Amino acid sequence: MLILAAPLMAMAQGEPIGIVIMHGKGGSPAGLVADLARALDSRGTLVANLDMPWSGRRNYDVDVGRAEQEVAAALAGLRDKGAKKVFIAGHSQGGAFALHLAGKLDADGYIVMAPGGNVANRVFRENVGESLARAGQLVADGKGGEPASLSDYEGARGAYQVQAIPSAYVTWFDPNGAMNMDRAVRSVSRRVPILWVAPTRDYPGLIKTALPLFRDLPANRLTRLYQPDADHRGAPTAAADEISRWTREVAGSAK
Repeated sequence: MLILAAPLMAMAQGEPIGIVIMHGKGGSPAGLVADLARALDSRGTLVANLDMPWSGRRNYDVDVGRAEQEVAAALAGLRDKGAKKVFIAGHSQGGAFALHLAGKLDADGYIVMAPGGNVANRVFRENVGESLARAGQLVADGKGGEPASLSDYEGARGAYQVQAIPSAYVTWFDPNGAMNMDRAVRSVSRRVPILWVAPTRDYPGLIKTALPLFRDLPANRLTRLYQPDADHRGAPTAAADEISRWTREVAGSAK
């Protein structure tokens, strides 16, 4: 985890805001979310830019429950550094996980940027179903803690193999689990607002599902849809100004 210390002069303009950032599938804090982290830091935001369990380095090394704890610890770290309002932001698979967390953790708002990796999707299930069954069998055989070659899937890349921990893998790829975005949007807490970033040049499948999923969110007067002129990979950078503006709006709003 990388926490960037916000400049004191910028923080003095208002109560400090903290944001946890989660990258996409196979990514890293130094990848597609790095420019967003730097942009927010330059505006006086406290940033925790995390290396998540689905990164290229980690490959599902811990289960969903442990990932929830990692994000909760990052929120606590931001509060310890002075953040009065805290937010959770995620790109792509990180966006899908942010939706899941919106029904779990105590944050003031959530930012989902081009969320993807929906395990409820039929094509997704077709590409990882066999590996999910194999991982489940390994767990049943008492081998759930031993790394194994299992399938992952990404629309732009197709299916590919990762060395993952089977007992953790099954929690990430459970069709009814944390990464089921249809379930997640219905579980979002009504008291927290969502900023949904839907880039206009996202992957066709994600463009198709973005608006229906957004409309399924519970009503909140501060929930917003933002559609920047960007592709999937460029969504975090393109949304930096709006994220900064929206978090300040939420932070300044009476509860």
